[in-house]
Amino acid sequence: MSTDLKEFAEKASAELADATAAEALAWTAEHFGESWIVASNMQDAVLIDLAAQVKPDVDVLFLETGYHFPETIGTRDAVATVYPKLTIVNAQAEQSVADQEAEFGLLNQTAPDRCCFLRKVVPLRQTLSRYDAWVTGVRRVDAPTRATTPIVQWDDRNGLVKVNPIAPWSDDEFNAYIADHGILENPLVSEGYLSIGCAPCTAKPLPGQDARSGRWAGQGKTECGLHG
Repeated sequence: MSTDLKEFAEKASAELADATAAEALAWTAEHFGESWIVASNMQDAVLIDLAAQVKPDVDVLFLETGYHFPETIGTRDAVATVYPKLTIVNAQAEQSVADQEAEFGLLNQTAPDRCCFLRKVVPLRQTLSRYDAWVTGVRRVDAPTRATTPIVQWDDRNGLVKVNPIAPWSDDEFNAYIADHGILENPLVSEGYLSIGCAPCTAKPLPGQDARSGRWAGQGKTECGLHG
């Protein structure tokens, strides 16, 4: 861990507390050069579009768990076509899905935390070790667990700066950006999937519940371990 980088992040957290998404991303590009990556679950390309405006050849991290909906893989491939200069970094687990299921069974049903750790947390950590900062699309309205998300923070778990440029955005602001700019969106969103993860662990949220209530429904789990 770089103490200087941590102190830099903590100072920036205060200075950029009210920054717009464009300002936060411009700051990221200015200070981290080639050493930052944008994380996307390919639910939409909002964050990718914003980042590409300051760095068209930005690296985009996609956690290829092997359990994604076909629509999610299709969205990833469409992103690569619409934004041809960027590089999609497919982070994969050490074991294939077949090998993991042969050894442990269906962990996504019996031990979802373990499954997320093997197929998301470890590949993420290994990928992020090559960068000084990562950019996420976490928003405060996503769920109660994300209500205090700052725009810039130190990610102690992964040892680098974490930037959340659209953290303050409301659903109306988010949807308006998609409509106004013709942003790519996963087809599952229009079918009622408001928070898309791996297929075995994603369902449509019930009316009136927050978007992430459809993730690991009935399992007492709300986060995969990437953000909390």
